[in-house]
Amino acid sequence: MNSYNEKKNTYVRQQMLNTLLEMLKTRNIDDIIISDFIEKAEIARVSFYRNYSNLKDILVQEERRLFNQWHTDYDARNTDNNLDFNAELLGYYKDHSEFYMTLYNSGLDSIIMDTIISSADIKDDDPNPLAYFKSSIAYMIYGWVHEWMKRGMQESGTELSAMINGAMKRP
Repeated sequence: MNSYNEKKNTYVRQQMLNTLLEMLKTRNIDDIIISDFIEKAEIARVSFYRNYSNLKDILVQEERRLFNQWHTDYDARNTDNNLDFNAELLGYYKDHSEFYMTLYNSGLDSIIMDTIISSADIKDDDPNPLAYFKSSIAYMIYGWVHEWMKRGMQESGTELSAMINGAMKRP
């Protein structure tokens, strides 16, 4: 794909994301009709189906893009100083709280859970203790994020990480 087409497709995908997020403020995703969506987004039907198979795919792809970008950035920053993983991860969610709160308020936070669990890289051939450990960490992180969203994400990622760390140190 040439540079012009890439820019145009990026613009179209961003337009679809923005439109869907706006529509989710007043409607359930299951109540959004594709023809209404593409009209509001001012895009062609073919543009939608070239990029996505359904509306939820827009959100899933954006969540994966954001998470992959965080992971890349974290790895680049964490060369020698062993950054606080929890604070960094929770800070990422806070930085994108509008997106994540829209997912949560729309009952679509399972998209977040799926990404967290997928990132735990649990393999069928992992020994059981390792698989169980990876799973427990993934669900624990999701539990933190879910409860934080439920409470309106009032704290910063660093503040929430400090609270969690403090709670873990209590007898």
